[in-house]
Amino acid sequence: MAIFRTTRRIEFGDTDMAGIVHFANFFRFMESAECAFLRSRGLSVKLDWEGLALGFPRVSATCDYVSPARFEDVLDISVSIERIGMKSVTYGFEFNRDGVLIARGKVTSVCCDVGADKRIESIAIPESYRARLLADTKAP
Repeated sequence: MAIFRTTRRIEFGDTDMAGIVHFANFFRFMESAECAFLRSRGLSVKLDWEGLALGFPRVSATCDYVSPARFEDVLDISVSIERIGMKSVTYGFEFNRDGVLIARGKVTSVCCDVGADKRIESIAIPESYRARLLADTKAP
């Protein structure tokens, strides 16, 4: 599976009192990178797809921190599909600065049909969505 790559410049508001990126922001960075990855394939975490109102709520998210990132750092973010099941997909993320590993994380989302009443029900990932999701990545 090809890896999608994007970048993120650390803004002052991303940092804590110690001047390093607050740990919780890595979860926002992963979500942003996931959305960029999906957009590169004409997909989204929330969209109308073949008559279904699809959503992909998160059911698990982890991040391990190796080295600090600071204001104005530019992080290279790699996104890959670590696992795709019948109803779920697990993305892997790796954050690097100038070749130095900063953090790595995982997010698992479940495919759901979102009803008109906003009630969600897990469903199998539609084959056409799955095919686009697994298509080769073009580097930005």
